[in-house]
Amino acid sequence: MNGKPVVDEALGELPAWDLTDLYPGPDSPELKQDLARSEDSARDFQKTYAGRLASLDGEALGAAIAAFESIQEVLGRVMSYAQLVYSGDMSDPEVSRFFQGMQERSTTISSNLLFFALELNRLEDADLDERLKAPGLARYAPWLRDLRAMRPHQLSDELERLLHEKYVAGRAAWTRLFDETMASLRFPYQGKMLTSAEVINRLTDRDPAARREAAKSLGKVLGDNMRVFSLITNTLAKDKEIEDGWRSYARPVSSRNLANFVEDEVVDALVGSVHRGYPRLAHRYYALKAKWFGVEALPYWDRNAPLPEDDDRLIPWQDARQLVLNAYADFSPALAAIGKQFFDQSWIDAPVRPGKAPGAFAHPTVPSAHPYLLLNYQGRTRDVMTLAHELGHGVHQVLAGPQGHLMAETPLTLAETASVFGEMLTFQAMLAAETAPKQRKIMLASKVEDMLNTVVRQIAMHEFETRVHDERRSGELLPDRLGEIWLETQTTSLGPSIAFDDEYRHFWAYIPHFIHVPFYVYAYAFGDCLVNSLYAVYQGAETGFAEKYLEMLRAGGSKRHKELLAPFGLDASDPAFWDRGLALVESFIEELEAMD
Repeated sequence: MNGKPVVDEALGELPAWDLTDLYPGPDSPELKQDLARSEDSARDFQKTYAGRLASLDGEALGAAIAAFESIQEVLGRVMSYAQLVYSGDMSDPEVSRFFQGMQERSTTISSNLLFFALELNRLEDADLDERLKAPGLARYAPWLRDLRAMRPHQLSDELERLLHEKYVAGRAAWTRLFDETMASLRFPYQGKMLTSAEVINRLTDRDPAARREAAKSLGKVLGDNMRVFSLITNTLAKDKEIEDGWRSYARPVSSRNLANFVEDEVVDALVGSVHRGYPRLAHRYYALKAKWFGVEALPYWDRNAPLPEDDDRLIPWQDARQLVLNAYADFSPALAAIGKQFFDQSWIDAPVRPGKAPGAFAHPTVPSAHPYLLLNYQGRTRDVMTLAHELGHGVHQVLAGPQGHLMAETPLTLAETASVFGEMLTFQAMLAAETAPKQRKIMLASKVEDMLNTVVRQIAMHEFETRVHDERRSGELLPDRLGEIWLETQTTSLGPSIAFDDEYRHFWAYIPHFIHVPFYVYAYAFGDCLVNSLYAVYQGAETGFAEKYLEMLRAGGSKRHKELLAPFGLDASDPAFWDRGLALVESFIEELEAMD
């Protein structure tokens, strides 16, 4: 928590984040004071405004929303801090206790605010439109628009309060069980016991025997814990089915689509385009890779293996920093200047540690503070791309901060735009600097694999998730059935040039998105295809693209996808939009075929 870097022999000095910009420590007086003030403010807010919103004029209603936003931001700061502390070490019982305590306290405090959104949504449209003429309320028009999109699915005040208060003992508790189970698992490998992040990293080792051992270990340990993972998945799917039924959502994915402010048919068009593209994308590429490896079909642990001619060089942290920042600066010095702050001011936690959350994320925290990035940096080219990706999220969150706490957050469908664009900038800069044909082939293949993982694999995961939620409505799914659905969706998407062993049926269990945010995963494919189309516009633009791009990021959640993409001549509701995005992946595969 104090930002002390870790020195790695091969990778150099790896930064650790300094969370004192949020709070000095879990027991700090500042944290306790914020909780106490929030408790008082929330009670006073309820006494002042509950049952009175219909009688307020526009300016008074705007002032009420501003007061609500202020309380929510303080609670957001508390929970951001608790989440980041917990992500740093999920295996420490005291840290877990602190995180649970903050969740419970925050839920209790915010229950006093629950009336506000419910009461706002009971105002008549015409009445609200009249009040929106007041400047104090007009500022919050985008937030009110999004809030009122949920009106058809709103329950009674009593039911909403019950669901809100039960959350910490329901979905949040099951999510915590998943996180702590994953963090505590150890995977035997070459006489050592590795974390999930470490063993997954071995799947890209140069040594085929090492990749096989890592894959078998991952599958076995996940299989040994399958009863727990199946119970968590079945319980949360049933929980979602019950709540979706009460809220009258048409399909399991509908609530996520509404939260993303994207129409069901737009998501269906994306999924359909990618599914139809499986043969000409994943099937085609993995057939090519199998040929490079001299086999009919690649064992699944070789799917992301380095190419035979790859020297598998490690990239020290300082080199990764310069690669990413230089690529950002070539596009926009302003973008790079924001990105540089993350490195200079201890906003990144990069080392692998036991108990640390696996994977990577960018946490926006609150506009009055700044985002933080969590990585598990191990020096691979993919780790550099992950850094470029998460830094994209981070600069997006900084740029959107002035929108304020209620409107800074971007819907998931556009939340991946800056991250994937940052990856593309970094990749194109690295590719342009490389002249050796062998290295260009290695780089192109690596990029194609990243894009297939982002588009094809995520849509296959979306299809797995859809089938699991649909079948759960007819009863609990046994672990074997979950494994069957996983194998079926993976085989369909990846094609006949990937061979699966039996333990691969357990690999669905380590995907945290299924637990944390149901139906999150299609957002990655949405973002990748969107960025491919956006990058094509950038390549054809003469001047002014970077300025328009930064304006799009500054909008945060104040605009919907149609408004944000219109200045670039793009429309996600056009089915051809997705095919255009997939065409870039196909062009890279064609270039690789031509190199053979």
